[in-house]
Amino acid sequence: MSLRGGLATLLAGAACVAAPAQADTLREALTGAYVNNPTLESARAQQRANDENVQIERSAGLPSVDGSGALTEFLRQNTTSFFTPDRVLTAGLDLAVPIYSGGAVKNSVRAAKERVEAGRADLRGTESAIFTQVVAAYMDILRAQALVGLSSNQVDVLAVNLEATSDRFEIGDLTRTDIAQSQSRLALAQSDLRSAEAALVSAREDYIALTGSAPDDLQPPPPLPGLPDSPQNAVDYALDNNPDIIAARERAQASGYDIEVAGSQRLPRLSFFAGYDYQNTLGSVADRPLDPTDPNSPTVPSDQTATAAQAGISLRIPIFQGGRPAAIQRQAQARASAAFENVIAAERNVIAQVRASYSSWQAARSIIESSQSAVAAAELSLEGVRAENSIGNRTILDVLNAEQELLSARVQLVTARRNAYVAGFSLLAAMGRAEARDLGLDGEGMLYDPVVNYDRVSGRLWDWDRDPDPAAKTTRTVDIPAPTAEIGGSDSPTEQ
Repeated sequence: MSLRGGLATLLAGAACVAAPAQADTLREALTGAYVNNPTLESARAQQRANDENVQIERSAGLPSVDGSGALTEFLRQNTTSFFTPDRVLTAGLDLAVPIYSGGAVKNSVRAAKERVEAGRADLRGTESAIFTQVVAAYMDILRAQALVGLSSNQVDVLAVNLEATSDRFEIGDLTRTDIAQSQSRLALAQSDLRSAEAALVSAREDYIALTGSAPDDLQPPPPLPGLPDSPQNAVDYALDNNPDIIAARERAQASGYDIEVAGSQRLPRLSFFAGYDYQNTLGSVADRPLDPTDPNSPTVPSDQTATAAQAGISLRIPIFQGGRPAAIQRQAQARASAAFENVIAAERNVIAQVRASYSSWQAARSIIESSQSAVAAAELSLEGVRAENSIGNRTILDVLNAEQELLSARVQLVTARRNAYVAGFSLLAAMGRAEARDLGLDGEGMLYDPVVNYDRVSGRLWDWDRDPDPAAKTTRTVDIPAPTAEIGGSDSPTEQ
C-alpha cells in the first residue's frame, strides 16, 4: 500500500470507529485546520496574488490603446496669430503594438511562471507545517490529559498514604519524620498537578488557535504508515519531494531568466503605432471674408473642425545609458548566485531535518520499550516495598520513593509515545508526504487546487475585470469559551 493511500485509509478509519458522541479524531482536527486556519488561508491568497504576475508581465508585450481629450479656453490670444479661436476641444486615440523588446517580455513571463511554481511549493510547505503543528497540538493534549490523570492519581495515593501514616503515628508505630516526609511528597504532587493542568490548558489553547474549534474528547490517533526504514531512504525521497527544496529550485530557475531580462535593456525596441486626432473650435473662429483684399467682401463660415490620422513604426536603439544595463545585469547575476546557494541551503536544512526527525523517532520508540519495562518493574517494586513496609522491613520513605519511581516511569512512557508520533509525522512532513493530498482530505470534496485560480486569471485582458471585495474566510475564536483542565474519555497517546 502506498503511503498516500495508507495514511488516508487509516485516518478515514479513525474517523469511523465507534467513539463517544462529540469525540474528535485526528482526521477531524486536520480537516478543521485545512478549512479554517488563517495562516493557511493567507498563504492561499498570497499565491493567488502571485498568479497575477504572469499576466502582469505578459501585458507588456500586448497592444495598448490610449485616449486623450482637452478643452482649452484662450483667455488672451497671441497677437501675431492669424488663427485665433476662443476655445478648442481636442481628442485623440493612440494605438501602440510592441513588436520586439529584446526578449524582455518573453523572459519576464518565464520567470513569473517559475515563481508561480515556487509559490505552489511554498503553499505545500505551509500546509505541511500547519498539519505538523496540529498533530503536535493534538498529541500534546493527549499527553497533558494523561499527565493530569497520573498527577491527580498520585495526589490521591499520597493523601491516603499520609492518612495511613498519621494513623500509625497515633499508635506509636511511626515518627513525626515519617509524617513530614509524607506531607512533603503530597505537597510536591499537588504542585505537579497544578503544573500539569496549566500545561493541558495551554495545549488546548494551541489546538483552538490552529483549528478554530475547541477539542472535545480527543481519540487516539492511528499509527503512521509508510515511515522509511533508513535515514538515507528518507533523505533520497525528500530531495525529490520536499516543497522547500522545490521552491528554491524554481526560484533559482527564475533568477536565470531575470539575467536575460536585464540584458535586454541593451537591445533595440521595435513597435508599431497609430493615432487619430480630432479638433473642434466650438464655433469660436470668426467667419472669413470671401475676398481677403476687399474690406467689404462678404464672409463665409470658417471650418470649426479638423481631423488627422497617422501610423508608423518606431525603432529605439540604445547607444549609451551610463552603464545602467550592465549594472542591472550584474545585479541579476548576483541575485541568481544567491538563489543557487539557497538551493544548497534548503537541501542542507532538509537533510538535517530528515535525519534529526528519523533519529528522534527511533529514539522515542526505544524509550517506549524501555519505559514499558520500567513501568512493569516499578509496579512490581512498589508492590514489594509496600508489603515489606507492612512488616517493618521498609520505611515510609522507601514507599514514597517507589511510588515516585513508578510515576516517573509512567510519565516517561506517555511522553515517549507523544514524541514518537510527532517525530514520525515530522519525518513524513520533511519528506513531502504529510499534505492534504496524502491524508485523503480530498475525499471531503474540499481539496484546494492552486492551479484552478491560475487558469481562471490567465489571459484575462479586460482592464475593468476584478474579483469581489476581499473578506476574511476563517472564523474568530473570541467566542470559544476558555478551556479548562478537566479530563475525560481517552487520555493517553496511542502506542507508536
